[in-house]
Amino acid sequence: MKKKPVDYSGFSLRKITDPRFSHLLLLLGWVGYFLLYYLTENFIPAENCHPIHCVLDDLIPFNEYFLFFYCGWYVLVFGSLAYTLFFDVENFKRIQIYIIITQVVAMAIYIIWPSRQDLRPEVFERDNILTALMAFIYSFDTPTGVCPSLHVAYSLGILSTALKDPDIKAGWKALLTVFVVMICISVCFVKQHSAVDIAAALPVCLLAECLVFGKRYWKPRLQLAHNPT
Repeated sequence: MKKKPVDYSGFSLRKITDPRFSHLLLLLGWVGYFLLYYLTENFIPAENCHPIHCVLDDLIPFNEYFLFFYCGWYVLVFGSLAYTLFFDVENFKRIQIYIIITQVVAMAIYIIWPSRQDLRPEVFERDNILTALMAFIYSFDTPTGVCPSLHVAYSLGILSTALKDPDIKAGWKALLTVFVVMICISVCFVKQHSAVDIAAALPVCLLAECLVFGKRYWKPRLQLAHNPT
């Protein structure tokens, strides 16, 4: 079923607390996130951060072609929020609250137990436009504040919300699942995260899952699974 556009006619900042528009206040979560991101990036020295590493990291080679999926994350996050903002307010609320929860938890961890990774290649084996773009990303995105990975957390939150939406066809859900899996593993192949960061994101996502969907979503489905008609 095609969703109808949300009516934002008559919106103004003075009406931001009106029930029709109050969901827009959730976007303020990004203001808090970027402020904390700036503070953690600029006021926690790398030498004070705990290096994150595991054996699996040494087995995963750098591969610049995973940059397509790594950057596809930005399209996924912005596209999902933009689409639901204009066509599905309830899912917009779910995604944004999920993101805020993971942001708060991750930022608290970054401050209390700062982390970094030392996995980036000193020299790229190949010289092409993708490695040049990767070098550009390295230049402004410091390898600190990495565990847990928000790249993974946001992606799983969007996927979780989509999989629960009965209006999204199974084919699209399958494609989105593959895309999200590729995004999650891409962070290791472009050496922006350790595999540990992916694993650490999972309990954060579980917390967000419980808080966003909770008993009202899961209890009736668990009951149905145990007592099928």
